[in-house]
Amino acid sequence: MKQPLSPRMNRRQFLQRAAAAVAAPMIVPGRVLGLDGAVAPSNRIVFGGIGIGHRARDILPNFLSFAEIQWAAVADARAERLASAKELIDTRYGTKNCRAYPDFRELLAQKDIDAVLIATGNRWHSMASMFAAHAGKDIYCEKPISLTIGGGRKLVETCRRLGTIYQAGTQRRSTASYRFARDMVRQGKIGRVHTVESQVWCGGTVPHQQPQAVPPGLDYDQWLGPVQWRPFVPARMRAWHSFWDTGEGMHTDMGTHYTDQMQWVLGTDDTGPVEFETSDIVWPDPVKFMSETAISGTFSCRYANGIKGVIYQRGGFKDRYIRYIGDEGWIQVDDDTDAVTAEPKSILNLKASGGASWSNAGGHIGNFLASIRSRRPADCNPEVGHRAQSIVEAMTISARLGRKLKWDPVTEKFNDEEANRMTWRAPRAPWCV
Repeated sequence: MKQPLSPRMNRRQFLQRAAAAVAAPMIVPGRVLGLDGAVAPSNRIVFGGIGIGHRARDILPNFLSFAEIQWAAVADARAERLASAKELIDTRYGTKNCRAYPDFRELLAQKDIDAVLIATGNRWHSMASMFAAHAGKDIYCEKPISLTIGGGRKLVETCRRLGTIYQAGTQRRSTASYRFARDMVRQGKIGRVHTVESQVWCGGTVPHQQPQAVPPGLDYDQWLGPVQWRPFVPARMRAWHSFWDTGEGMHTDMGTHYTDQMQWVLGTDDTGPVEFETSDIVWPDPVKFMSETAISGTFSCRYANGIKGVIYQRGGFKDRYIRYIGDEGWIQVDDDTDAVTAEPKSILNLKASGGASWSNAGGHIGNFLASIRSRRPADCNPEVGHRAQSIVEAMTISARLGRKLKWDPVTEKFNDEEANRMTWRAPRAPWCV
């Protein structure tokens, strides 16, 4: 129903003012048009976050530093984390617009969301990524990309078939210190490489604990997701890295960063080692502990050209490193300090100063955003991530079986049927695609 004209304004006055308004230039904020360094809303990439725990909180500031990103939604199986994440995003934008979903499938159903950050526990990485790919979203997923070799290969095939842009969160490829080490090795500064040595910290132990009632605010069935159902045990959930179906231990979790670096530096992103062996493995005492994964040990592999890769699981968190050893010297990146050391020391004269450390994922996120726009593969695309992950998975299988294994990187099969059966775990319904 039309409103009557104001008694103070006749029809002629109204038409005159309307005409003047049309003729006058419209004043639009620069941020709407993409001026003044801002990005117009139509050009922003709209993101959602799946799994908003400690790792997501670490990396979110890096995502939010990009003006071309608009964070629109979050999803988590824990109510307190979900509420906290929404508050964080809303505070960042000064609005109440961030949507919060207790079921990540609801987030994926939102048509306005272009891409997702997946920072769940490791058990969910491959399956959540495939859910997202089927929903038409591009994906930045924290490492490892999978907890099985078969699951990783299925993710590769899914992203390839659906045209999904995927970036694994092995952000050291985008870090100055690691790029320098790569360049020095490739330029022959340490001669021919014969060994790539790295170290992660010792795994923990988890004392036995009885099942308890699921606490309010936790969707435990969704938290478990595709892995085997088990009664709720707080310690098992809190220390999920220490169990085969949810984490597989430190050499798998952190080791993926180093196998990714090894593959990158050696130029073997589309292949892998041919032999795996482990030694000195210290397992938790099953009488005292419910945890399953190794406390310490040596995990080794060998490439067809004779180059050896070794992951030592020993020492503390601050003792991690990767070292490339050649017949004319070596170069090492200390992961805790980001310091580079080398022999001969003259190599270090070639290193430029500055550059962000691995703790700043901005460069890696920037590479992902560029790939979304160009539709070209990201630096750590699914094939790259899968090949790096396959190495630590094969090491895990060798350790669990207690024997050396031969591997064909073309067929992705072992020379051992029992080992081959361990490359895949059927996901638990309905948490599968």
